[in-house]
Amino acid sequence: MKLFYCGDIVGRSGRDAVMQNINRIKGEYKPDVLLLNVENAAHGFGVTAPICQGFLDAGADILVTGNHFLNQQDIAPFLDKCKVIVRPANIPSFNPGHGYITYELPDGRQILVIQLMGRLFMEAVDCPVQTVDNILKNYNLERNIDTIFVDIHAEATSEKLSLGYYLDGKVSCVVGTHTHVPTADARILPHGTAYITDVGMCGDYDSVLGFEKDVPIKRLRRSFMNERLTPASGAGTIYAVFIETDDKTGLAKQIRQVKI
Repeated sequence: MKLFYCGDIVGRSGRDAVMQNINRIKGEYKPDVLLLNVENAAHGFGVTAPICQGFLDAGADILVTGNHFLNQQDIAPFLDKCKVIVRPANIPSFNPGHGYITYELPDGRQILVIQLMGRLFMEAVDCPVQTVDNILKNYNLERNIDTIFVDIHAEATSEKLSLGYYLDGKVSCVVGTHTHVPTADARILPHGTAYITDVGMCGDYDSVLGFEKDVPIKRLRRSFMNERLTPASGAGTIYAVFIETDDKTGLAKQIRQVKI
């Protein structure tokens, strides 16, 4: 199975970059599943239902979120209604949406998509390891699912790496998001799981994590927050990963970092 995953989409710059390149991505990489992280797509914080629907109408298959998944007021009903959008699984279950989903391809193959949120330097959430263990009690590569994709939305590189090695051989891939900075460690772990610490973002890289530079610099100098961040509006760059899994084992054959 071929997967293409775009990192955190930040503001209009990121949205435009992805929308303008979806056909190119589909033509060049021919993914069976196109996944987008829409965590920061709405003015840098969260996502709206119309933005989600726009991506799906343009050809995206699955949308992944993160810690800002409820920042926009209209998104809660859409999270319950839409069966192809994923929010963090290790939060209280009464929250709207789904922490993991299964998606069936036209040829009958199925992918399980799980999102977990880290705990170091993040909001208080349940243990990501216990959460993923409970989910994986019902799914097993080679038995009842063809591919298992895990997004770990976290700050700390050590936490992402630890989870990657913990899940090595149990899932097809562990892909990090949230820091908006692409890491150069895409590889296949010893037992066959594809891994990268952070995919990076889709947005204007002449910025501070996709936002105009002035306010972050003021925060750095003053050590307190008094102005709202504004997404940078220059030309966007896409950072993504292309992953191919073995249909017999469900484990990874390759992972490649992509920059557009």
